[in-house]
Amino acid sequence: MKVLLINGSPRKEGCTYTALCEVAKTLEENGVETELYWVGAKPVAGCIACGKCAETGKCVFDDDGVNELVARIDEFDGFVFGSPVYYASPSGQIESFLDRFFYAGSGFDGKLGAAVVSCRRGGASASFDALNKYFTMNSMPVVSSQYWNQVHGNTPDEVKRDEEGMQTMRTLGRNMAWLLKCIEKGRENGIDFPEREPVVRTNFIK
Repeated sequence: MKVLLINGSPRKEGCTYTALCEVAKTLEENGVETELYWVGAKPVAGCIACGKCAETGKCVFDDDGVNELVARIDEFDGFVFGSPVYYASPSGQIESFLDRFFYAGSGFDGKLGAAVVSCRRGGASASFDALNKYFTMNSMPVVSSQYWNQVHGNTPDEVKRDEEGMQTMRTLGRNMAWLLKCIEKGRENGIDFPEREPVVRTNFIK
């Protein structure tokens, strides 16, 4: 069992990283391998709806880590996406990254998902909601905690002093590890994730 934690903050080892590390440490303590991936501080191209990924299985933009992770989706049983809060939304880097990651990628069905947000004061729940939509649109069970998965602080040290936030991260890690083990036991007993029907796409005209 392996979980990929994606840090969508331009600060490599800032507040978001601190929260993700607490989740990762708890997962490791519960027998789940983890990998932390940093999106970086450079601008990340947004999806331009060119449709090339449908032909090639890769995003047309190849100067960041999207295609690298698309090729590795099968390695992971779960994902945790972390972001700072910018104007009550996730960072532009992670939203652009995830738009292309999910559009170009496939095979997310049944993999666990969780979001983590870091803020000074407000906007956490709106950012948390935006990140969770990637999971709910891709047949991914969403892992919960004891509260919304958020931490508060202006510095990593302040985040570490957010006792409720850090406890929420540990609870999230334990819940994800537990659910991964339940899914593994289910598979051992012939219970697999439901097969999806062919996708039907409509609009309000037809």
